[in-house]
Amino acid sequence: MRILTTIFFFFILGAIQCTMAQSVQTIRGKMPARKMGLTLVHEHVFLDWTGAERMQASAWNNDSAVAVILPYLRKMQSHGVKTILECTPNYIGRNPRLLARLADSTGLHILTNTGYYGARWDNHIPAHAYRESVDQIAARWLEEFNHGIDGTTIRPGFIKIGVDGDSLLSEIDEKIVRAAARTHLRSGLTIVAHTGPDQLALRQVEILQQEGVALDAWVWTHAQGGSDAVRVALAQKGAWISLDGLGWVDPAERAGDSTGLMNYVNAIVHLKKTGLLKRVLLSHDAGWYTHGVPGGGRFQPYTLIFTHLLPILREKGFTKKEIDGLMVVNPRAAFAIRVRPKN
Repeated sequence: MRILTTIFFFFILGAIQCTMAQSVQTIRGKMPARKMGLTLVHEHVFLDWTGAERMQASAWNNDSAVAVILPYLRKMQSHGVKTILECTPNYIGRNPRLLARLADSTGLHILTNTGYYGARWDNHIPAHAYRESVDQIAARWLEEFNHGIDGTTIRPGFIKIGVDGDSLLSEIDEKIVRAAARTHLRSGLTIVAHTGPDQLALRQVEILQQEGVALDAWVWTHAQGGSDAVRVALAQKGAWISLDGLGWVDPAERAGDSTGLMNYVNAIVHLKKTGLLKRVLLSHDAGWYTHGVPGGGRFQPYTLIFTHLLPILREKGFTKKEIDGLMVVNPRAAFAIRVRPKN
């Protein structure tokens, strides 16, 4: 009887893991990953730069934000986008109620996040994170995953963290990375890490490996700030290489400018030549209705990938299958919920 019980337990566990591997967590609940369709993996709709200890969500004007944001989302949808990952973390303007209104108005599948943002000189790290242990921080994020965000039933679909680019990782940034690793191992959520330069990516990889997390659970966000050599090296180890600042690119700028469009093209072409397109993610990091700025400030559209980048890639011989891989297949694989332990 005990043997039969054990077999049954592992059968059920396997069935649960199989289901999770095929699902993503949207703000409206779990959804089969195959329904994501064309996906933008790093966008924003709303931000509040006030700072963790001064931010007041009660002051946000969601009605004004909706009026500004909706036309940009609908323009994005006209290019076939079905799903977006809204990457604004807690204490910097994460706004699940606004996201629910936008999802209802557009029909978009929207994923939000848990985690803390350690970039921008740690201004958006709450005071309790300095006092608490790694496990205590991870427990806060797991509470959101298991029960919902800010008194809602909306659950995070990924972990969003950020680290500063002026050091090899501060003490608080390292704590945040470790908390993300431990949260992943108990939730299966993918870690999206605002990073940039090579050295910060490499240090995070060391921490993830120490914590027992495989690199295919980690997205090197803003990897356009790194080098071809390190992008290739980490992609070969399974990391997701996210080239995601395209919303702020001037298409007319020459290659050689680190933000120029052709630098993105060249990085993608190089990853293709090394057989690593299956590890690449693309997005704009655009939007940004900003609380406290009249009219929400300058709002960047979510369209340059479709109007400029993809046409250039097609001219360079990229097939429909390869482009679908970048925009449909890779996001689905990256964000399907499943625990990815280091072997």
